[in-house]
Amino acid sequence: MKSGDVLGEFVRQALAEGRDRADVTAALTDAGWSAREIEGALDRWAVSPGLPPVPRPSAYVSAREALLYGLLFIALANVVIYTVMLGFGIINRLLPDPTEIYYSGQGVLRWPIAALIAFLPLFLYLNHRANRRGDDQAARQRSLVRRWIASLVTLIAILALVCDLVTVLYVFLNGDLSSRFIAKVALVAIEGALVLAYCREELDG
Repeated sequence: MKSGDVLGEFVRQALAEGRDRADVTAALTDAGWSAREIEGALDRWAVSPGLPPVPRPSAYVSAREALLYGLLFIALANVVIYTVMLGFGIINRLLPDPTEIYYSGQGVLRWPIAALIAFLPLFLYLNHRANRRGDDQAARQRSLVRRWIASLVTLIAILALVCDLVTVLYVFLNGDLSSRFIAKVALVAIEGALVLAYCREELDG
């Protein structure tokens, strides 16, 4: 039997015998269990008068949710990337740099537009599916897949914002700030903030 199973079974028996949670915690602490392990074992059971310890639902992993949330955040990543690409192309046209040569072909903007036409409806559809499957809020909060993927995307968004800030500081120290550059870094910052807001809802929801 695994150590976690041994601990869980001991806590269940102790609570079934009417032992106080503080006494159980003290006994397990003296036996060498960590506070986190003890808290986790106690949280697995709810005590109701006249009933044996009632098990609380635990976190779960679902292959179907892994597919759903994996596709959802891949679609989100493509929407963000191609929105930035489209924004950069528009900024380059509105604020041209006379020292650089740009191709006037529409292909510079057509590719991100085509990608957004493909990925944006996919993202909206998958997000709708995820929200519909998340009607049971308690079950949604226990999805390890959703939390892990949302945490990974949050990490990437934070790193992107930090790199954006470092770039701004570097260019500022070089004295090369321009309106076009400021517009681009502002676009990246806005996209990163929107992603963080979206992922925060997923982590808290």
